[in-house]
Amino acid sequence: MSGANSSSLTPEYFILNGVPGLEEAHIWISLPFCFMYIIAVVGNCGLIYLISHEEALHRPMYYFLALLSFTDVTLCTTTVPNMLCIFWFNLKEIDLNACLAQMFFVHMLTGMESGVLMLMALDRYVAICFPLRYATILTSPVIAKAGLATFLRGVILIFPFTFLTKRLPYCRGNCIPHTYCDHMSVAKVSCGNFKVNAIYGLMVALLIGVFDMCCIAMSYSMILQAVVSLSSTDVRHKAFSTCTSHICAIVITYVPAFFTFFTHRFGAHNIPHHTHIIVANLYLLLPPTMNPIVYGIKTKQIREGVTKFLLGDNVVFTEDT
Repeated sequence: MSGANSSSLTPEYFILNGVPGLEEAHIWISLPFCFMYIIAVVGNCGLIYLISHEEALHRPMYYFLALLSFTDVTLCTTTVPNMLCIFWFNLKEIDLNACLAQMFFVHMLTGMESGVLMLMALDRYVAICFPLRYATILTSPVIAKAGLATFLRGVILIFPFTFLTKRLPYCRGNCIPHTYCDHMSVAKVSCGNFKVNAIYGLMVALLIGVFDMCCIAMSYSMILQAVVSLSSTDVRHKAFSTCTSHICAIVITYVPAFFTFFTHRFGAHNIPHHTHIIVANLYLLLPPTMNPIVYGIKTKQIREGVTKFLLGDNVVFTEDT
């Protein structure tokens, strides 16, 4: 096998084939991905800068948003530059350790993104159900500890992926039909039994994705109960409006995530492989691209901050929990 150690059947490098079956369209496929990546980097870095420099945005909701932006821009940066090198320059080789590192960061950061969305749902629950205690419950130390716990959860649960993948024999070859080193895509190249990889991957999905979704659902069910009990229509509308951008972020993140997860394990034979790969890339690119746009449009304080930054106007920030 090319690039393999014959004694251990462990390749020195893998070949990322991009989108098999659509090789002639690689350039055209790369253009929207490149455009989305530029928007993601500019938008998320802009949000982080705005939140860090504008004192009126130094509040729990925006700290969590800054953490989400940092996670998003790091996530798409782990895959898109390498993907564009495949599409533009046909640079398909990736070192074994680089592949394992990319796999770790992709899955760790997607898990962290899910965790941050859960924390943002809890933030909205506290803001709406306990408005008078909001600042005392979500203090800076609490926010820092919550962010650190989310990060450590991802590291601890995802790190075994590297060992489970590296132990597999790769006697069939070292070509991965994908644009980046996804855990199951690498495992399926192996000629060994990767059932442990599939089972552990399912366990991690339950411990991260399903757990976070349950917490988000519980938070919004309690928010709904609290909002419905309010007497004023205007107050109810204001309470709901503070959640719309977060709900959009949840939909943008979880819909392609669940599509990718379930087709990998249960429906791979019924869906064209190139469709699966394109959706898997959208799963990593769509949330980082859309989140700054959604929050910029839906959140008045961010719009005012952008206006103040661009025009230098003396914008008065309105209160909004």
